[in-house]
Amino acid sequence: MKGRYLVIIGILLLIILWIGYSQFGVRPSVSEENLSYIQLPSGFKIEVFADGLGDSLLSYPGPAPGPRMMLIINGTLMVSIPNKGLVAVLPDKDGDHKADSVSVFIDGLNHPHGLDYYNGWFYIAEENRLIRVKDTNNDFVAEKETIEVLMDNIPTGGHSTRTVKVHNSSLYMSMGSSCNVCYETDARRAAITRCNLDGTNSTVFASGMRNAVGMAFHPLTGQLYATENGRDWLGDDLPPDEINLVEEGEDYGWPICYGKNIHDTDFDNNTYIRDPSEDCIPSLIDLQAHSVPLGLNFYYDNSFPEEYRGNLFVCFHGSWNRQEPTGYKVVRINMTDLTINDFATGWLQNNSVLGRPVDVVVSDDGSLFVSDDNQGRIYRIYYGD
Repeated sequence: MKGRYLVIIGILLLIILWIGYSQFGVRPSVSEENLSYIQLPSGFKIEVFADGLGDSLLSYPGPAPGPRMMLIINGTLMVSIPNKGLVAVLPDKDGDHKADSVSVFIDGLNHPHGLDYYNGWFYIAEENRLIRVKDTNNDFVAEKETIEVLMDNIPTGGHSTRTVKVHNSSLYMSMGSSCNVCYETDARRAAITRCNLDGTNSTVFASGMRNAVGMAFHPLTGQLYATENGRDWLGDDLPPDEINLVEEGEDYGWPICYGKNIHDTDFDNNTYIRDPSEDCIPSLIDLQAHSVPLGLNFYYDNSFPEEYRGNLFVCFHGSWNRQEPTGYKVVRINMTDLTINDFATGWLQNNSVLGRPVDVVVSDDGSLFVSDDNQGRIYRIYYGD
């Protein structure tokens, strides 16, 4: 009788695993010390800068337990770890391109995600509020008594990550939708808001972006670029994920259209005399559906070959509901002709997940840091010896 129960339990576990794999994108997460499986262009190399930051035994949809968005201040790397409620500090004082230690800048937060710094203040976007805090003695430990809550009424649920950027003395925050596809009752959702640095005068800067996790201001033009994760359940190849050139007052289409102003008749099947998507702004660049583009950054250092100068690097976190998985890589986009080229690939091997890139920043020496929330790592990608 006991053996029969074990067989039944084993069958049930197999069924659960199959459902998780086929319906919810749950895949085994494999840790590898040797990074030879990562393919890079000729002359580039990759190494682990920091490890053990909250890896996961399984790869599943959405944010994993490890490091997410990064910030470099005075040559020191900082990174948010939402599932641990903290922002970590990863110094490299001896210059060997390895983190000397992992310390806590601030903890006790509610899924902190986006980070930025301006004029003595560290800005941190939690799921339910936006704060800023000081480190007056520059020891990379926040003085919690200086915390100022800039917004404390941010809606929760649905897409939970919030990203924050400072530009021209204003604060920009992206907030994803509460659903896969729906009409939002809070105008701040599926949008980017802008406010003063003290949190006042908050308004919707641009709308119609289902989940704009990554934001980057062009270092020369000052224009705002953002990634967008498209909706699910329209098949393997629809809708495209997007890179948007975000301009004030514009609507980028979600939930009624996607990509190059394609009307989403699966959601909005009303009959119109005039196509409602004509009033929306089309995507700048269409990406493979379900790639899940997250962090992005422009490269203007001289450490890479000239052809990389001005390129936009984008992290693809990877699909969860596509029959043939896609993503799990870093791409570079030539901003002259908008062509997309693989840069770092190989984190998906035979349906086993070896990593999920989240964010990318340019270090002081011109190399790239890439965060991986699935393996709990920060990688360093560099050119030459």
